Amino acid sequence: MRSEVQLTQWGQGGGPRVLLLPGLGARGAGFRALAERLSTFARPVLVEYPEGRHAALGAAGLARQVWRAAGEMDAVVASSFGGMVAAHLASAGAARAVAFLGAFTRTSQLGPRGWLIGMMGPIAVWGRPGRVAAGLAAWRPVSSALAPDVVPMTPLERESTWHRALAIHGEPPPPSLRALPVSCLCIQGTRDVLVPPVTMKRLADALPAGTPLHLLRGAGHVPYFSHPRECAALLEPWLRALSTKERVSAA
Repeated sequence: MRSEVQLTQWGQGGGPRVLLLPGLGARGAGFRALAERLSTFARPVLVEYPEGRHAALGAAGLARQVWRAAGEMDAVVASSFGGMVAAHLASAGAARAVAFLGAFTRTSQLGPRGWLIGMMGPIAVWGRPGRVAAGLAAWRPVSSALAPDVVPMTPLERESTWHRALAIHGEPPPPSLRALPVSCLCIQGTRDVLVPPVTMKRLADALPAGTPLHLLRGAGHVPYFSHPRECAALLEPWLRALSTKERVSAA
């Protein structure tokens, strides 16, 4: 049972160091396909959250653990609830760039759905998500072997999701990134039923003006899992621009 976050560097490439943050009940391992594509021009790092009773942390607590384990990072690619963790990292100066994939920085951006986030724990335990729930999240069929990368399947993962979900409403939301010197990018699936496209405008209002907004046609809630090639194509120029800015600053 993990008591702290666990980091796994993917590949041996150079370029910006990029942390990949999963959602509330998803595994960091679900980012494997995207990490493989990013590793040709960046240094992706998979993040797994604490488990069991150690999972009773809100986004701020998780951000502190991530920062302690990883140190400062060039960029974060965050899915769903991972966006709240990423916002805490960016506002604290631990990350200079964040890409939000079907994500949010505060539950109020979800509208009425925001009240359901705290219920994701009971849903995970009593609803016992499986292939059907994974397919709904990905908006395409998901095999039994890959479903655990998308939804909590084991008793320990369900318990962890329970603790994590209940901790969210017990902490203040992260500060707005609107006025901070942070490079942001938003990618949203047109078939996302959990964080629908209409929420992207609310997210953008909390981000620096001019943040690029991209809609992925046919993608669901986990585009990093279902559409890794398309996500990598959108992330590559953004990440390469970070490297260019770093070289210019150093000169």
